[in-house]
Amino acid sequence: MHAADILILCLYAISIILGGLYFQRRSARDIDGFFLGGRKLPWWALGASGMAGNIDISGTMICTALVFALGTGGFFVELRGGIVLVMAFLMVFMGKWNRRGQVMTLAEWMSLRFGRGRAGDAARFVSAVTSLILTLALISFFALATGKFAAGFLNLDWRIAAVAMVTLAGFYTVASGLRAVVWIDVFQAGLILLICLIVVGLALHTVPGMAVDQIIQVPVPGVGGEGGMRATTFGEWSALIPAGGFDFTGNYATFNLFGVAVGFYFFKAMLEGFGGASSYMAQRYFASGSDREAGLTSLLWIGLLAFRWPMTGAIALLGIRHIAQGNTIPDPELVLPTVLHAYLPVGIKGLVLAGFFAAALSTAAATVNAGAAYWVKDIYQGLMRPAAGERAMIVQSRLATVALLAVGTGLSFLVRNMNEIWDLTMMGIASGLLVPQILRWYWPRYNGWGFAAGAAVGMATAIGVKLAAPDITGYALFAAGNGAALAASVGVSLATRPTDPETLRHFYQLTRPFGLWKRFRDELSAERRANVNRENLRDLTALCFAIPMQISLFLTGMMLVFRRWDSAAIAGLCLACSCLGLWFFWFRHLSAAADETDS
Repeated sequence: MHAADILILCLYAISIILGGLYFQRRSARDIDGFFLGGRKLPWWALGASGMAGNIDISGTMICTALVFALGTGGFFVELRGGIVLVMAFLMVFMGKWNRRGQVMTLAEWMSLRFGRGRAGDAARFVSAVTSLILTLALISFFALATGKFAAGFLNLDWRIAAVAMVTLAGFYTVASGLRAVVWIDVFQAGLILLICLIVVGLALHTVPGMAVDQIIQVPVPGVGGEGGMRATTFGEWSALIPAGGFDFTGNYATFNLFGVAVGFYFFKAMLEGFGGASSYMAQRYFASGSDREAGLTSLLWIGLLAFRWPMTGAIALLGIRHIAQGNTIPDPELVLPTVLHAYLPVGIKGLVLAGFFAAALSTAAATVNAGAAYWVKDIYQGLMRPAAGERAMIVQSRLATVALLAVGTGLSFLVRNMNEIWDLTMMGIASGLLVPQILRWYWPRYNGWGFAAGAAVGMATAIGVKLAAPDITGYALFAAGNGAALAASVGVSLATRPTDPETLRHFYQLTRPFGLWKRFRDELSAERRANVNRENLRDLTALCFAIPMQISLFLTGMMLVFRRWDSAAIAGLCLACSCLGLWFFWFRHLSAAADETDS
């Protein structure tokens, strides 16, 4: 690191601290302002903040590692999470459904869905606890990746680097909650977009175009991250539809049956989409002002996320060039810091590192701010001190923020590698909650006891199986957690009393999801029932265009960076067709009214 690069990083850190101090003077005076910004934040700021929260160092290191090792196949593997396909669902219908509930947390939403009796309270408590566990896992993932990334440049032990980054993120999160997170994220989103363009420009300038039959060397991930090398052609590596078929060992062996892996991850993404958003993503929609703003937030969010994939492809190309020049990158997870260290000039290196640190801080701040809300709103106020005042809850929110960051960072010191914690988090902890999250939207007979049992059993099973068999495949872990959750959810719901019809009626008339709600839909007036039916049909049709739109948008940028003009043209044509269908079935029907159905 040159002195100029260190100076840029210091200026970046100072700007974050000053931003935190600015918002501290304007800190929220009530809990709604702290966690939702008073529901007055503009949609474009929420969208930019969401993008900044998704493009983190940890996820980017995993995505670039997979694209580096597998080529375009690595992109499709990231249907498991890196492509964030849930955004298509949030854009079309799931975002507005969440917004209509007018709640602060997903756990509080359980009271809306299941009522305020013992069953609803049980669902709310289990939802809060499982969300806090997931928050800790995500913070651990962030701390591990950020520490490794920063340590490679700053000549520090990765644990020290992780603590420093977590502390900086916690500073402005504690200051004034979501308002500070969102507006600092807007600044950081601009910085992230700038580094995407810089890295893409660097790769296009540095790496010459390659013929499709040119032989390239890429790493073979193995046990502990280190493997050998394999030779392939650039055409095969960059093919729009990858051939697959690998011979990896260790954590990456799950990708050997490529078609099975991609099919499974797509199926998992569909379940996640129909189940709804995670905590920090849902928080952006709880803070939205209308159905229209919720949709526009998602549209911008997806558009900004598209910049990630050309950058990922550019880093992979630089990694291939680095190896071709006689260097080695034995661990694909280190391709990002390796090529940035090798190819970025003085000054630009500091700016790009600041951009990646911005991505890391945005993710940590968004995750912990949403996680703290579960403690304050659903456990502290919901169970311990129902009459707690706003000032006491603000204090609790800040204490919870510090505690989550500290515990999550400590847990990261116990993890061996990023892929391992990603599998535990997304294939274990989060996946164990999929069935309960889906049933709550579409099955009226599903009650609070069923949700509490399904979520608790699903997550406990997934964690227990992972601890008992650390080398279990992600598929088996997913099946174990969700199988247990399904059995517990259905069994307990049918064995206990259904939710009060008045609670279900209020929930349905407020959110209007599709599913097995015919009894309550028939209670609507003929005109309103027709509007709801049209809206639901449009949304399901629009989803068929939103999913290919998002995938083809991301692929088009990556194919352009690869200079695969034929593939870019195909992906671009798919993008144009899907955008046309999306405009017809979704965009032109967006309404600024709070009740879209009556528009």
